[in-house]
Amino acid sequence: VQLVESGGGLVQAGGSLRLHCAASGLTFSRSAMAWFRQAPGKEREFVAGISWSAFRTNYADSVKGRFIISRDNARNTVYLQMNSLKPEDTAVYYCKAGAPGILNPAEYPYWGQGTQVTVSS
Repeated sequence: VQLVESGGGLVQAGGSLRLHCAASGLTFSRSAMAWFRQAPGKEREFVAGISWSAFRTNYADSVKGRFIISRDNARNTVYLQMNSLKPEDTAVYYCKAGAPGILNPAEYPYWGQGTQVTVSS
């Protein structure tokens, strides 16, 4: 399984970025997906998740109303649209892919290498 994130960068507070995660080596259309992030000196934390059908999404309280997770099963890609970015959103953002029977995104077995997002004040 390979997950490749892209789309990170440097943006001013209030700006937007769209992260991409391209997946291969798994049945993407049957895999729940999630985004996590890790800021310097902090634990890795859940950001957003999406079911295999995109019927269900969920978000961390800290990003609710600002971030949108979506997926394109024809392109084996999951996205994270990040709006109204704040300096506290600065982190390395990781894509995760689930496996059958695993409901908790923290237990999803597959990780990408991460993409850096830096929000300047």
